[in-house]
Amino acid sequence: MTALLSGRRALITAGASGIGLAIAIAFHQAGAQVVICDVDEAAMARARQAHPDWAVVNCDVSERDQVDDLFAAMAERHGDRLDILVNNAGVAGPTGGIETVEPDEWDRTIAINLSGVFLVTRRAVPLLRAAGGGAIINISSAAGKLGFPLRTAYSASKFGVIGLTETLAMELGVDQIRVNAILPGVVAGERQDRVLAIKAKANGISLEEQQERAVERVSMRTMVQAQDIAQAALYLAGPAGRYVSGERLSVGGNVESMS
Repeated sequence: MTALLSGRRALITAGASGIGLAIAIAFHQAGAQVVICDVDEAAMARARQAHPDWAVVNCDVSERDQVDDLFAAMAERHGDRLDILVNNAGVAGPTGGIETVEPDEWDRTIAINLSGVFLVTRRAVPLLRAAGGGAIINISSAAGKLGFPLRTAYSASKFGVIGLTETLAMELGVDQIRVNAILPGVVAGERQDRVLAIKAKANGISLEEQQERAVERVSMRTMVQAQDIAQAALYLAGPAGRYVSGERLSVGGNVESMS
C-alpha cells in the first residue's frame, strides 16, 4: 500500500483541512509527492508544521491570477510534472429560498465550486498530458445528482461539476487522462455541523432534528468520514482504477434524497 502512488505528484485544492487534508494524507502515505493549496492561513500553518515535505500554497481557485501563481510556485519547488489532480475546493453557499439568495452569494458559490475546477484543470491538463496521462478527481456531491431544496447555488454548482467531469473524460481519454467525480453524502465534521445549523434555523426545527433528517434519507442511516472519501480517491488515482473514467462514484451510504 505504501508504494501505491510512489513517484507520483499530486495536487489537491483546499487540501489543508477536511476532505482535502484526508486525501492529501492518504496520498502521502501511499508514496505520492503532495502539493496542496488553500485559503485558510491557520489550516495551512498546521499542514506545514505537520508535513514539512509538502508544498503548501495560498490560492483562491476562483481567481485566475492566483491559479497561475499556484502552478508557478509548484513548478519552482517541484518542476512541471503532475500526475494527479484533485479538485476539492468548494463552499457551502447560501441557504434559503431562491428569492432570498443574493446574486453575490450565487456568483461566489459558482466561482469557487465550478469555475475554480475549470481554472485549475485547464492549467493542469498540459502537465498531465506531458506526463503521459494521469488522473483528475473532482469532488462533487450527492447534491450533484439530486435536487437540494434551499441550497440552489450549491446544488447547481455540483451538477455542473458532473457535466464537466463527463465531458472531460471524453475529451481527454485519448491522452490517457482519466476524469472521475466523487459524490460524498453527509460527511461528518465541522463544515457539516455549520450547514445543518443553518438549515435547522431555516426549517424552524432543532439542530438535533435536522441531524436526524440528514441521515433518515440515507439507506444505510449514517454519515461518512473524510477518510472514506480519501480511500475512494486513492482507488481512482491508483492502478486499480486505471481503466475507470467518466464515472460518478457515490460515497455516502446511498443518499436517496436531500433533506
